[in-house]
Amino acid sequence: MSEARAAIEKLKIELTGLGVTDTDEVGDGATLSVWIGLVVRFRDGFFRWQEGAVKRRHLGTDPVGCAIRVARRYAELQADIPPWWEELSRELRGDSAQDYP
Repeated sequence: MSEARAAIEKLKIELTGLGVTDTDEVGDGATLSVWIGLVVRFRDGFFRWQEGAVKRRHLGTDPVGCAIRVARRYAELQADIPPWWEELSRELRGDSAQDYP
């Protein structure tokens, strides 16, 4: 297992423990999609997470601290869901997505 894949796996476990359960690994072993544009990558010993143009980084040796920061932002996004999200989710997922996100 690569260093990046191991770091992302640890972060995913920590996020799950904080209630962020709908994360998806992008497939490159180094990227975790958390929610609507909130993405975490592991590179050069750092978790680098971004949402849109806002970029942050956190030491790769501290997946717990990074998970706390990412989970906090996730909760903020969940509290203020963008108005376009419902329409987009219905379009992409069909009528079953009405009660989602």
